Amino acid sequence: MSFFRKRLPGETLPGEKGKSGAPVVVIAGLGNPGSKYEHTRHNVGFDAIDVIAEKYGIEVIFQKFHAVYGMGRIGDVKVLLMKPLTFMNASGNAIAPMLQFYKIDPAKGLIVISDDVNLAAGQLRIRAKGSAGGHNGLKDIIDKCGTEGFARIRIGVGENTGDMVRHVLGRMDGADSKRVAEAYEEAAEAVALMVQGRIEEAMNQYNRKK
Repeated sequence: MSFFRKRLPGETLPGEKGKSGAPVVVIAGLGNPGSKYEHTRHNVGFDAIDVIAEKYGIEVIFQKFHAVYGMGRIGDVKVLLMKPLTFMNASGNAIAPMLQFYKIDPAKGLIVISDDVNLAAGQLRIRAKGSAGGHNGLKDIIDKCGTEGFARIRIGVGENTGDMVRHVLGRMDGADSKRVAEAYEEAAEAVALMVQGRIEEAMNQYNRKK
């Protein structure tokens, strides 16, 4: 049985109460749908969204534009949390239409959370913009949105020492798992700064080597 559902006609979500129902910032965590991919290195974006949702009391249970999403507030900023259900390499097919529907400029209102095999497990790398860096999910978002100018949080999952596919679709254990769990909490704190436009402060505070 699915825990996700479509919105009912006329239904108002918690983050839509007030003068305007539109979110100001979309926070998208990348991953692959399905139980076989749960908690793998490639799905740290999904897991980070779960932590952010719990921390700020946002239910991510609705479906639209090939994504599961929910709206709420982080501080006084209306946000939309989402997990694309398109599979990683087609993430832009969910994120671009969501941004278009709510008339959000990626440069001002998009934060993407993804894995990074070039960072030590649990290390965060926050950037205001940049290239895909070899990440196919980010590449598709750039292609579909037509810009590299959106903020992103990369979560280190440890460098690959063998088969790349096996590495990113594998699960962490021991010390690496603990470090990444701590990174989710840090990412949840960092987005509170980023949604207020304080990305430089977030970078200075969380872009530390571990």
